[in-house]
Amino acid sequence: MTREPQILACSGVLDPPEGFRHVGVQIWQARQLAGVRKPRMCLIPTAVGDAREHIDGWLARAATFGDAELSHLRLFTQPNVKDVRAHLLAQDVIFVSGGSVVNLLAVWRAHRLDAILRECWEKGVVLAGQSAGSLCWHAGGVTDSFGDDLDALADGLGFVPFSNGVHDDLGDQPRRARFRESVGAGTLPAGYATEDGVALHYVGDRLHEVVSVLPDRNAWFVEADGEGGSRETALPARRWVPVG
Repeated sequence: MTREPQILACSGVLDPPEGFRHVGVQIWQARQLAGVRKPRMCLIPTAVGDAREHIDGWLARAATFGDAELSHLRLFTQPNVKDVRAHLLAQDVIFVSGGSVVNLLAVWRAHRLDAILRECWEKGVVLAGQSAGSLCWHAGGVTDSFGDDLDALADGLGFVPFSNGVHDDLGDQPRRARFRESVGAGTLPAGYATEDGVALHYVGDRLHEVVSVLPDRNAWFVEADGEGGSRETALPARRWVPVG
């Protein structure tokens, strides 16, 4: 099957409402974009240091959404598959965990995974991920990899030419303010911020749609206003969850 390059860049659900029934549904969204009955799906958990408990939890959750050929790629202390490029190119979906985007990028570049993942994307493998797994595909964003005060990161993979802010509506860190300050100052290019549970679906290097696993959520297009500040445009998300 030939697919256009696609990315699903997600803010994971960090603050689920009472009675929330759709844990892990962004995995389901990513497999829907692949458009095959039994997708081959690979988790890359570099951002959490290849933590075994995270891998086991993700594989268990992914298995609840239907028949799939599931795998994972560990890079610590060495890759767990013999031919990393061949394994990743054989996938329908590659899903990247949240965690430290700074550490993720450093390790990926050391293993030349940045070039391999670009090749996968260009050949139609759906790239997806939450938090760090969202930021990484963009030109940059703001990250708590160094501390909760948030720092601008301007050397993302740049598969799409925008910046990215995740968890935009959560109040425990100044994410919303830092992202807009960085765009307004020109430290980051214009880009998209996502609220809890919201995902950006890119086709090629342009935004195709905003989707969410929670109702009444937004993404925001944020750009410099030319006077050192920023302006924003709300992009309401379509709620996209399994029926039933």
